[in-house]
Amino acid sequence: MRRLRGFSVARRSLVSLSALIRDRRGVGGVEFAIIAPLLIMLYIGSFEISLGFTVARKVARASSAVADIVSQQTDVNKALLDNMKHVALSIMAPYDGSGYTLKITGIQVTGTTSGKVVWSRDQNGATPYAVDSTATVPAELDAVNAFVIRTELVVPHDLLFFAPGLESSTLKTIDLSKTSYYRQRFGDTIKCTDC
Repeated sequence: MRRLRGFSVARRSLVSLSALIRDRRGVGGVEFAIIAPLLIMLYIGSFEISLGFTVARKVARASSAVADIVSQQTDVNKALLDNMKHVALSIMAPYDGSGYTLKITGIQVTGTTSGKVVWSRDQNGATPYAVDSTATVPAELDAVNAFVIRTELVVPHDLLFFAPGLESSTLKTIDLSKTSYYRQRFGDTIKCTDC
């Protein structure tokens, strides 16, 4: 009798296990619990990438516009160069441009890829590069004995939803930067009258 009882308990356990294996209730819930977080992170990640590319395009446009405006002048002064930060920030709108750095440099090209700094100005009114220091220019300019305006714009971009716990991490902020080069439009040089 004991043997039969042990056999029936084992048989019932086997039957219960096989019924559990065949039971498909709750499979959708388990699949959802596995797939949903991945899909949500994919959606948020694509939003972050899209926003990052949009801000990067605005940074490139702002850097290019500042260089273009300055290259159209025959001479500049501190006030004009200091106002270029407002041009850059207005192009960056509606995105946050706080914490940015903007350097505008006038370079007299002396070789195919090098030149001398004639004047420079940053967003705070300081001189980021010493006069007569060597500066490099892209070989594509092919601008020997020309005057080139270089603008360097760096904007820190804060990620919105990247991942929890990154508030104090260096991964939370990405520096988006663009350097633009424009040749002078009129004359041989662009002088800064009070730099």
